[in-house]
Amino acid sequence: MNAFDYLFEKTFSSEKNFLEGNETISFRELYNSSLQLASWLTKEIGTGKNVIILSANNLFFIKSYLAVIKSGNICIPLDPNIERDNFSYIAGLTQPAIIFITRDIEKKVPVQEYRCVTPDILLQAQQIIMEEKTDVKDPENVPDACAEIIFTSGSTGKPKGVMISHRNLIANTGSIVEYLELTEKDRMLVVLPFYYCYGLSLLHTHLRAGGSIVLNNSFMFLGTVIGNLKNYECTGFAGVPSHFQILLRMSDTFRNTSFPSLRYVTQAGGKLATVFIDEFRQAFPEVRFFVMYGQTEATARLSYLPPEQYETRKGSMGKGIPGVELRVVDSLGENVKPGETGEVIAKGDNIMLGYYADAESTSRALRNGWLWTGDLGEIDQDGFIYLTARKNEIIKVRGKRISPKEIESVILHLPEVVDCSVEGFDDLIEGESLKATIVLKDGINDSITADVIKRHCARSLAPFKIPSVFEFRRNITMSPTGKKIRKVEKINEK
Repeated sequence: MNAFDYLFEKTFSSEKNFLEGNETISFRELYNSSLQLASWLTKEIGTGKNVIILSANNLFFIKSYLAVIKSGNICIPLDPNIERDNFSYIAGLTQPAIIFITRDIEKKVPVQEYRCVTPDILLQAQQIIMEEKTDVKDPENVPDACAEIIFTSGSTGKPKGVMISHRNLIANTGSIVEYLELTEKDRMLVVLPFYYCYGLSLLHTHLRAGGSIVLNNSFMFLGTVIGNLKNYECTGFAGVPSHFQILLRMSDTFRNTSFPSLRYVTQAGGKLATVFIDEFRQAFPEVRFFVMYGQTEATARLSYLPPEQYETRKGSMGKGIPGVELRVVDSLGENVKPGETGEVIAKGDNIMLGYYADAESTSRALRNGWLWTGDLGEIDQDGFIYLTARKNEIIKVRGKRISPKEIESVILHLPEVVDCSVEGFDDLIEGESLKATIVLKDGINDSITADVIKRHCARSLAPFKIPSVFEFRRNITMSPTGKKIRKVEKINEK
């Protein structure tokens, strides 16, 4: 089955609005207009071609994305703020047959040699498309055909294209709908971009469940987030760690606002320190908090921790979602014992086809049907997994292996700290030493110094785990996915 047909299987004729907010559209209208655009695409470029989308989250993106998938072509959603060199690299590698792009982005990205379709061009062609007979036939073996390529940052600096099949999309969507218990009554506030697998999963699951979504492309204006959650009576919110850190410690208004419709929140995209989860649960005890873990290579989601088990499994990423098997293994692929550290590997219908035009990286990541995630963790007697670090994040100080997450978690227990990142740097004497980059709450001046933080760390950490260098910054500078960007303005070093 084509993933498009799966998403609309129960809702293609529904008059209910799927998209609400500044732009609105019903399920029926979205289904028909996307199907018509898919028919046009098939006639224009055939099937199996690469199609890039460069747009912020909006109706233009949603229609284009769904149409490309239904047409049997391969969708490549990219960051609308992509650097020119990265775009040139990806476009040169994938050779897109068409690029769906908004006019503002068209001025910034070198797309002159490619065929571009902008919203105004699409609007002009709308009448012609509507008058044509809609006839889209799925190619053979569609479940295992590539539906989209999601580009992520590679270890070499060059983006890596993760190939996701129709089967992958269907499997992951069904699993998420099941464990979150999504229904047509759910309404999700979307602050995550659709070129990010976590953001796309929100689009997929609410289409499938018959729910609705509200788009917010301006998270840093926290008042709009709070207003959207209340005014649209959103039942769900999804964020990465920095979203929750900012909401909880940059905004007293958020903590003190009641959200009577909010049923649950989900967190993925990195490990959020438990102190923030505790703060959220204390402020909103009636809201279910789902800790989740995933990778683009797994379409989006690999595991979740049921909210009811949070207190007894604090710090765990949970167990595999429905249809996913997780193990923690040594370098030979043998299961480690409870309490031992190994690499997390995964198997399921949501695991990627491989990396685009990169057989070497594919062979390293996919071995005998298992995805080797590159994440280190431990497993307890009951099968719950606790992540410790990425393999490439481990720092060696005086010959001892250190996970920066452990140190960051300790520092984040200071209520004045909004964010903390720990990394290693070359030291002539120690070989490698630790540096902590810290963002404080607004209005905190000299009361929190390096010495204060060192004394705080000494209560919980061995001396060799205490950073020797501290850098204080004004705020968290985020990419549109909510991931931290380290090159921001420096205030001082202490």
